[in-house]
Amino acid sequence: EVQLVESGGGMVQPGGSLRLSCAASGFTFSASGMSWVRLAPGKGPEWVSSINSDGSGRYYDASVRGRFTIDRDNTKNMLYLQMNDLKPEDTARYYCTRGPTTNYDSPGTQVTVSS
Repeated sequence: EVQLVESGGGMVQPGGSLRLSCAASGFTFSASGMSWVRLAPGKGPEWVSSINSDGSGRYYDASVRGRFTIDRDNTKNMLYLQMNDLKPEDTARYYCTRGPTTNYDSPGTQVTVSS
């Protein structure tokens, strides 16, 4: 059974940082591209970033490029999202997904950016 569990969210002030983690199990993580998507109140799922299976390719939405960094550790089956210079518009629930998709099926972790 595929299982993805996110953690690391919280409440921070604008300009702050957070590091999200995603623990993966039930599939061959090292052979799977992975993504982060987010869901803000009143909006549909928004793709944030993707990384290919060996980490050699990283892709970002324009709204986060230069502020967020996606990474993975295939020895630990972990996906990460380092978020710096957070803005109020980054407030959302963040989900990790398997592959380049915005279809999530995991609990997610809440990120709130507010002064």
